Amino acid sequence: MTEKRRSRVTLQQVANHAGVSRATASLVVRGSPHISKETREKVLNSMKELGYVYDRVAANLRSHRSSTVGLIITEIGNPFFSDLLAGVHESLDQEGYTVILGTTFDSPAKQDELLSTMLEYRVGGVIMSPVPGCSVDMVERLKQWGIPVVLVAREELPMRQFDYVGIDNVAGGRLATKHLIQQGHRRIAFIGGFSGSSVWRDRKKGYCEALEQAGIELDESLLIQSLTTRKGGMEAMKRALELPNPPTAAFCYNDVVAFGAMLGLKEVGMMPGRDIAIVGFDNIQESAIFHPPLTTIAAFPERIGVHAAHILHKRMTGETSEPKRLILQPELVVRESSSGIPHSS
Repeated sequence: MTEKRRSRVTLQQVANHAGVSRATASLVVRGSPHISKETREKVLNSMKELGYVYDRVAANLRSHRSSTVGLIITEIGNPFFSDLLAGVHESLDQEGYTVILGTTFDSPAKQDELLSTMLEYRVGGVIMSPVPGCSVDMVERLKQWGIPVVLVAREELPMRQFDYVGIDNVAGGRLATKHLIQQGHRRIAFIGGFSGSSVWRDRKKGYCEALEQAGIELDESLLIQSLTTRKGGMEAMKRALELPNPPTAAFCYNDVVAFGAMLGLKEVGMMPGRDIAIVGFDNIQESAIFHPPLTTIAAFPERIGVHAAHILHKRMTGETSEPKRLILQPELVVRESSSGIPHSS
């Protein structure tokens, strides 16, 4: 005979066990600062002893205000998004929000599924880095759902109907390429990423602008697309080296691609910074300790996360102004990968 499933412990049972009113127990659960330490500990001990689980969805329905936020990113494996997540938490934790994290892996179907699931959990707002090629239908659906949405890092959704926080990718591409030109390079590849992404198009635009300003004609064969992974960077660098007139420098879509490109150079006995100059984009923490240390464009992902969370909180608490668009300015961080100084192996 199967054991009868135990019913959920109620907050009233916790209150009775702790010898306090239900209202007091509720204040403890919600983290109110107006409860004494002794009372708080009694209630928390009772919750633990009875196995009480806070029903956040029910609480959201009762209060008509959700304390849960959805965060949708493309991949947790990219340190850029890990840093962005840290910034979101830094800001929202202070306001008492709980963050539900979802990863799309750049799949529109997965993005739809995550958004639907988060709505089922009654999230009060969403911060998302949208997948490339989002449709007008997606925009309409998000508007119909009636919850605040803040876009980060990518502006893939058509029509600027949502708040957006990101880096100036055009300026970043221009900075990176201009730096390589100033180092004396004229055969500069742009490697990694795909043209379907708005970020790729903006970084390419900056790259092209820098070439044009220097009087260097664009060579389409130096635009080498690949996955935004180390493996993608290695493969893109291999294709660059196979060109009849290979590049002497490469501006990489992001730092992860740059790491792959540098590993690809080492595989064939070439040294980044000596044989081919490399510049990345993002300035993730590993870029400072890679060998050689990576010259890169600082994109401030943690700062983006903080700003996005702040805007979302304002929307969730009633702000109804026109959509905001906050664009941070990138900075060039020069290290050895683009210096042209010989390195020991």
